[in-house]
Amino acid sequence: MSASDAASESEVRPARRKPESLAKLKRAARKLFVERGYHATRPQDIAREAGLGHGTFYLHFPDKRACFLSFVEDARTELDDHVRARVGAHQTLEELIANTLHAIYAYSESHPGVLGAAMTDEAVIDAEGVQAMPLLQRWGRDWAATVQTAAEQGRGAKFYDADVVGQAIVGAIHQAASEGSRSGRNPEDVVRNLTLFLVRALKP
Repeated sequence: MSASDAASESEVRPARRKPESLAKLKRAARKLFVERGYHATRPQDIAREAGLGHGTFYLHFPDKRACFLSFVEDARTELDDHVRARVGAHQTLEELIANTLHAIYAYSESHPGVLGAAMTDEAVIDAEGVQAMPLLQRWGRDWAATVQTAAEQGRGAKFYDADVVGQAIVGAIHQAASEGSRSGRNPEDVVRNLTLFLVRALKP
């Protein structure tokens, strides 16, 4: 191998390693945030879990907060994709709500602890004291858009403030899921009751 070939290869290696090391760090961070929570997880713990040097963490993330927000965004994208794959277009309001709830609970069951860890709102405050938008609040905005669309299509009541109702729906889902899990309720019963309640509340 010539000197120029060796130089070219050395330039390519970091480019190959970088996506791989980032993927390893994300997997490790996800595991530790779920198992330990935000506050008990340190950057060096994530790097060690990933089998990488401590300094490698800072090649990809400026701090733990940025790493956590990346985890939250990945969880949100995963859930969005999971829901979209199971909720079709042109559904009644009842079908839309029921299928969305089923998809959310199915994701939670197949990815234990991920949503709970991603909802650690108090952990997303940076050094300047600026708080990132919590995951629940972002979901509330998504539900607000759904409520607004349903109203425009004549499938839902038009007299609500969609932004307020969207946040209320997310709160109801979160609390019902927490209580259902704590009390050992059948998820099907939780979805059925919550669907009936929301449909009655939102009907035109």
